[in-house]
Amino acid sequence: MTLLYSVLPFLGMLVFLIVVHELGHYVTAKLFKVKVLEAGLGYPPRAWGFTWKDTIYSINWLPLGGFVRLLGEEDPSDPQSLAAQAAWKRLIILASGAGMNFVLPVMLFAVAFMLPRDVAVGPAIIDVVEGGSPAAEAGIQSGDTLLALNGDKVKNTQEVGRIIRLNMGNTIDFTVERSAFGGGTEVLEIPVKARWAPPSGQGPTGIRIANKAGLIPLCQTFDNPPPQCRPTKSESYPIWEAIPKGWTATWDSLILARNQLIGVFHGGSGPEVAGPVGIAQATGEVVEQSGWQTLLDFAALLSINLGIINILPLPMLDGGRIAFVFLEIVRRGKRVAPEKEAIVHLVGLALIITMAVVVTYFDVLRIIGGGSLFE
Repeated sequence: MTLLYSVLPFLGMLVFLIVVHELGHYVTAKLFKVKVLEAGLGYPPRAWGFTWKDTIYSINWLPLGGFVRLLGEEDPSDPQSLAAQAAWKRLIILASGAGMNFVLPVMLFAVAFMLPRDVAVGPAIIDVVEGGSPAAEAGIQSGDTLLALNGDKVKNTQEVGRIIRLNMGNTIDFTVERSAFGGGTEVLEIPVKARWAPPSGQGPTGIRIANKAGLIPLCQTFDNPPPQCRPTKSESYPIWEAIPKGWTATWDSLILARNQLIGVFHGGSGPEVAGPVGIAQATGEVVEQSGWQTLLDFAALLSINLGIINILPLPMLDGGRIAFVFLEIVRRGKRVAPEKEAIVHLVGLALIITMAVVVTYFDVLRIIGGGSLFE
């Protein structure tokens, strides 16, 4: 079952995401007449390959993605080399891989929105309001039913958490329904600040929702549903609605990533770090608990993370090479010596491998201890 739910989905997803990334480099390199020495599926040693128009197309034994090898990445001596191209062309070629990883999620989310899925519905009832929290100071009370946040209706507790995290550091207008004195109900609009670094276990606004989504099973997933379960409805969208929703979901994911990073500087907790082993475990949990369809959402989020990591100015990665091009522009065309740049990237590779080993070690320890990335 581990092979079915974790290893195979993870390998398939990783290969797909990296191939799409490398396709960006390949297409733009060909467009600008840069010689592509090899385009490979998997990593060497080579299992099979053929040559067409001076490019080797290969299938390799390590099924962990793919690569595009360009002529002269640091050496400009050949006019067909990457290093011989104008700075703006090199920037496009180097950034195109990460660019593909940012475009792909729009399509993955869109496909996910087009496929029917069971979505939890029902009132988001505030169970606990932490003392001294922004919600308590604003007048939110236990038992209030959340109807909308910033004018956007909320149909389940998951949407509440998402909208609050999207608005970290801002004031959010809570529209709540409350039992009125003397009978009946009243609808109130109460502004609540979403703080960057809340105390542990409180959350940005200091509220806890009753029957939190994810802790109670969906009614429609059992032949004999338990006494307490979340009511659901099947939801899907036509393509002309799914694509804009895919764009919105991608943009929201980037905002959530930005907010998590900013939160670190405000004293909040940093993002969870995982290597291939940890991501494989998370993939298995997503598939086993939420079904194969949810894998599209997970792949979209992983693609965004892959794009962000690759665009960072880290040696050996695309962002590190882009940094050298910008340095050349700042120095008015004076390049760093190819040998020195190659050494920087080699050191960067060593550090990345070391980090991967360390992260994998902690991933294994977490799995042995029965832990999860989603805890």
